[in-house]
Amino acid sequence: MDIEEFYEADPRRQTSDEVKYGTEWTDAAGGRYEVLWIADTGEVYAMFEPIEPLVSDAVGDIVVQHLPVKALTVEVLGHLPTREAADAALAGWEAAMPEAGSIAWVRDRVS
Repeated sequence: MDIEEFYEADPRRQTSDEVKYGTEWTDAAGGRYEVLWIADTGEVYAMFEPIEPLVSDAVGDIVVQHLPVKALTVEVLGHLPTREAADAALAGWEAAMPEAGSIAWVRDRVS
């Protein structure tokens, strides 16, 4: 589901505090993810952020082609009931994130 559908599906997500656990997670193909925990639902989710393509404009300049919100997709990776549980499960995330295919590390920790 895209990010808008995700937030609309549960109103608690819209007003809850969130904790960010990094923005540069990657999958085996090099896709980029952001990982967050939602206080009111206990969900740990990954938001897939496709790399915006570079295109040439009418005068030949290279510009970033912005993607629609629908391109930001969400996967709930697991449920951790408290911030303490999330911090414990994801301890060491800063060191794990730069590794290739690092989103698998998050999936293993919260599943």
